[in-house]
Amino acid sequence: MWERELAVSAPGKVILHGEHAVVLGKVALAVALDLRTFLRLRPGAEGRLSVSLPGVGVRRSWDTPDLRALRGRIAGKGRGEKLLLWVSEGHSVLEFAGIAAGASAPESLATLAFLYMCLAISAKYGDVPSMDILVWSELPTGAGLGSSAAYAVCLAAALLMVCGAISCPLQEGESTARWTEEELTLINSWAFRGERVIHGNPSGVDNAVGTWGGALRYQAGKITPLKRVPTLRILLTNTKVPRSTKVLVAGVKEKILKFPAIMNPVLDSIDAISQECQSVLEAMPANPSPEHYPVLEEFFDINQHHLNVLGVGHPSLDRLCQVTASHSLHSKLTGAGGGGCGITLLPPDTSPLAVEAAKQDLCACGFECWETKIGAPGVTLHSCSSLSAQVLHALAQS
Repeated sequence: MWERELAVSAPGKVILHGEHAVVLGKVALAVALDLRTFLRLRPGAEGRLSVSLPGVGVRRSWDTPDLRALRGRIAGKGRGEKLLLWVSEGHSVLEFAGIAAGASAPESLATLAFLYMCLAISAKYGDVPSMDILVWSELPTGAGLGSSAAYAVCLAAALLMVCGAISCPLQEGESTARWTEEELTLINSWAFRGERVIHGNPSGVDNAVGTWGGALRYQAGKITPLKRVPTLRILLTNTKVPRSTKVLVAGVKEKILKFPAIMNPVLDSIDAISQECQSVLEAMPANPSPEHYPVLEEFFDINQHHLNVLGVGHPSLDRLCQVTASHSLHSKLTGAGGGGCGITLLPPDTSPLAVEAAKQDLCACGFECWETKIGAPGVTLHSCSSLSAQVLHALAQS
């Protein structure tokens, strides 16, 4: 029986530099975004496991004996990769969850990921106890900000902890705690499996950022956390313009095939920006002063022009850059482009009035805007009493 009420949180992510070039083997820098997903776990009714995901309209509850029986039925199907495939395609799991084969709606995938992780983790480490799990997020879904990975990381950490595979590091009287490097590696490996249920073939970047936080370098499948990462204030803006990552990636490839002598140097330059930016970030103090920002701002400006050359810009993103430039701030798109989100650096000497004016002008364009930070900590365990009033309110209302 799990007897404590606790919360787990994990950050979202943004790509700082390297969008699209990363698909072609170049370096990308991904950073943890201090908009977080929160998972609250509390003791539940004996013999019941329930999950509420208000962001996607899921409220489900199962008898733990039924879950054990389902686990027994699919136990012969194998573990690891085989079980992952069976959960994604096996009719007994889909039938149990009441989900149609091939369903791709967010609520179906989130429920399947939850069930897969419960079944697979309990098969290896022991039963998931009776409990109520509720997940609420500050991250918008479908915006390329790693919301599904933050969900998978929170789930992995919570389930591994209640099954005894990792410790409960929060001591009485502490407000937050983090797991050991070895435990984080285990959390990350399970979060990646959860991401695979949702996305099929993810890169592993989003769940790694959610697990370790800070910033990491990604190149040709290799993920390397940066040694030292400053915390930088930013504005995150969602243009709310929908786009297809697949179509945008295909468009870039087509352009490179058509004009290789023109486009390959652009990709090399984006790669150089990522590498130079990594060097600058690792040399910066934890709380940088204004003189550290001009070079980062120049990187933003140059890379934004490069991304437009690749054909992944959009009038909404041009407008975002123009609006922030009118307040002497520097912005670039983040992620796939073609709409979606942009990030704006906020040097420490930016006046609160200027930030507020920029936010108002961006909202007047129909955009959604958050003042937040990058370089945030990874997955964290919290005492519920230490959470902010806003988070507690959201968890109570959900």
